Amino acid sequence: MRTRTRIVIPALVAAVAVGTAACGGSSGGGGPTAAASAPPTVSGTIEFWHFFTDREATVIQGVVDDFEKANPGVKVVVKSGQDDQKMRQAISAGQPIDVALSYSTDQVGPLCSSGDFTDLTPFIERDKVDLTQIPKTVLGYTAYAGKRCSMPALADVYGLYYNKDLLSAAGYTQPPKTLSELSDMAVKLTKYNADGSIKQLGFMPLLGYYENAEAHWGPSADAQWLKEDGTSAIGSSPGWQTLLTWQKDLIERLGGYAKLAKFQAALGEEFSAQNDFQTGRVAMNLDGEYRTAFIADQAPKLSYGTAPFPSAQGFESTYGGGYITGNIVGIGKGSKNPEAAWAFIKYLTTDTDAQVKLANGLKNVPTTHDAITSPQLQLPEQFKTFLDIFENEHSSTTPPSSIGAEYQTIFGTHTAKWQQGKVADLPGMLKQVDSEIDAAVKLQAGS
Repeated sequence: MRTRTRIVIPALVAAVAVGTAACGGSSGGGGPTAAASAPPTVSGTIEFWHFFTDREATVIQGVVDDFEKANPGVKVVVKSGQDDQKMRQAISAGQPIDVALSYSTDQVGPLCSSGDFTDLTPFIERDKVDLTQIPKTVLGYTAYAGKRCSMPALADVYGLYYNKDLLSAAGYTQPPKTLSELSDMAVKLTKYNADGSIKQLGFMPLLGYYENAEAHWGPSADAQWLKEDGTSAIGSSPGWQTLLTWQKDLIERLGGYAKLAKFQAALGEEFSAQNDFQTGRVAMNLDGEYRTAFIADQAPKLSYGTAPFPSAQGFESTYGGGYITGNIVGIGKGSKNPEAAWAFIKYLTTDTDAQVKLANGLKNVPTTHDAITSPQLQLPEQFKTFLDIFENEHSSTTPPSSIGAEYQTIFGTHTAKWQQGKVADLPGMLKQVDSEIDAAVKLQAGS
């Protein structure tokens, strides 16, 4: 089992940029299209690529089997273990991949604008698919520039995990709701060795530690990434200054960057039983809903709770929201059987039983309201937090962009220097981030 999102592969970003440029940023005309009316039955063979392996691939196969039983004229040829880079290269080269499941919502912009994923709007409108079942945030990361080239197939949702025993020993009965409360609790929960090094950490404020990422913190201060024209909003969004100022203060209160970096250097591997939260090395941690499955498997005796990630000062009304991302699925431009491909995608993404089966098996959040409220969901008590965050109006995501995830990568190169204490002028740094992102957007547009 592993996380299925927010992984940024430099080679993939480069391949996407080249592929999009080669297509001239086209709208993807000439790809598979929807018939005027839905066929009464679908038939033939479709090829389905996805990235899951081992036990998770078995879960996917179970839903494929259900689809084939419901559509006996269709044979789904499954290609498991296919990463996004390989999938994108194959589609760009014209390989007839009918259905492709991607773990990276960051690539929606390039996938839509290049035409590698077919526009699904004609299929959706013809079949009167009820998109109100899906939160607006999720609909936002499955489309780009007015073109819906993908549908959501489960989501990852981020929140706060806290060790009940450690909090109780420090006199706390509830998790923090504000970042100032989180800081105070983190300081009180941190213990030091005789040499001054950190033995137990209340909360790690360094970006790059497990799931600590700018994107995952952003909703806590309604921090914006992009303007409507696709250029950077980072320098003009008050939330980023608020978050980074809070981070710097907590770093200093916990002993400074060097001390925290030394603690981080000895961290346990994220998806192993040695994960710092699972061993009690950290008392509170930001993570996705999938962590509940790892804890059940690797640390079943851990007494823990989950809650929305705390809100920043001045943004208390946003408490309850969080960061959402997820898997996306689309029809490859080389599909020879788009109607069967669409029937399969519609089944994966809108059929309540299929969504529930996937959620129960993969321990991810289903993406339709009917699935989220289904009594058939078999998930631990702590998972409910993430279902609530998923449908909260204050939840948000990283928006699709013509440059994929590059705007996040650019920001990350600067925040890495900021947290090390190498940046004195925070507003100036954020303006520089704007300049670099805007230049990348301009370059991609060819202007």
